[in-house]
Amino acid sequence: MQLVELFLPTNRGDGEPIPPARLEAIVGELADRFGGATAFLRAPATGLWKPEPGKVTEDRIVIIQIMVEDIDEPWWRACRERLEREFQQEEVLIRATECRLL
Repeated sequence: MQLVELFLPTNRGDGEPIPPARLEAIVGELADRFGGATAFLRAPATGLWKPEPGKVTEDRIVIIQIMVEDIDEPWWRACRERLEREFQQEEVLIRATECRLL
């Protein structure tokens, strides 16, 4: 079993807010494809990173989680590339972690 997590910004690269309805639609698309999805949309997290020494950049993000049996890497790569274009991001983080149900 794999836990796939998408870390999506709440603003596009140009600073324009992403409509909550669009984020909810992405959750719905993933739930339709994988049989379920959990989204943390109401209390965005803050992400920080250092693109270069002495500079800190901040993003507000939401997290979407999906449980899958197997990872279809070409599908997830295409999904990530589509989201990067749509949200005007250099990189959208999608990660998978092996897990077991208890």
